Amino acid sequence: MANFTIADIKALRENLGTGMVDTKKALEEADGDVEKATEILRLKGAKGNAKRADRSTSEGLIAASEQDGSVTMIELACETDFVAKNERFIALADKVLAAAAAAKADSVEAALAAPAGSQTVADLINDEAAIIGEKVELRRVATITGDNFEVYLHRTNKDLPPQVGVAVAYTGDNAEAARAIAQHISFANPSYLSRDDVPEADIDKEREIVTKISLEEGKPEAALPKIVEGRVNAFIKQVALLEQDYARDNKQSVAQVAKDAGITVTAFARFKVGA
Repeated sequence: MANFTIADIKALRENLGTGMVDTKKALEEADGDVEKATEILRLKGAKGNAKRADRSTSEGLIAASEQDGSVTMIELACETDFVAKNERFIALADKVLAAAAAAKADSVEAALAAPAGSQTVADLINDEAAIIGEKVELRRVATITGDNFEVYLHRTNKDLPPQVGVAVAYTGDNAEAARAIAQHISFANPSYLSRDDVPEADIDKEREIVTKISLEEGKPEAALPKIVEGRVNAFIKQVALLEQDYARDNKQSVAQVAKDAGITVTAFARFKVGA
């Protein structure tokens, strides 16, 4: 009989985030030797990485790190919430974030190519995924630069790591107002900073759609241009942060709140796990 207990299985499973059956089999094969069982699980996982390539990764976490003059934020994804809250997965996220931040990576490709000790981030993730036994992928990376920063990480479930992350760059010295705007971003999910940042192609597409809708609704032809422009402006107000109604006081725009607080938002990034 193998020299291990149920407690050993539980401890190794919680450490690696592996399944109960696989963990037990590895300990049996290793005759209770935890280090050998870990290597067995890693080798088994490495063979399974290709098989997991098409699996969905709808769980994971958001992490962010502020450096001198920049903030880097990542979304590290996995298959199950069991792994998402596992210490090994969280430690992996910390290592990936540190490497991406050191490289000031602003894309997944740049982050994956960044050095992480003696290997690349891509190799680190592959090695850890082999041990964990799930598909793990770096889904998104952003680095924003600026004078001052506010980072807001939100847990949608108290038992899980942060699922929503916002990083805001700003000028001025009102950190409280900047944090409130970061919280607004987490809720309102803007796509662009200002009206000028909304691509003309997106505006033209929206104008085409609302024109068609207005015609189908039988709106008077004479009033059509005004109605269409009103609806286009409503679209811009929805997607541009500074145009949005402030979540804490919808009688003010975010731009007005920032101005009254003496700050200027210069950049932001928002990630939500699985979104």
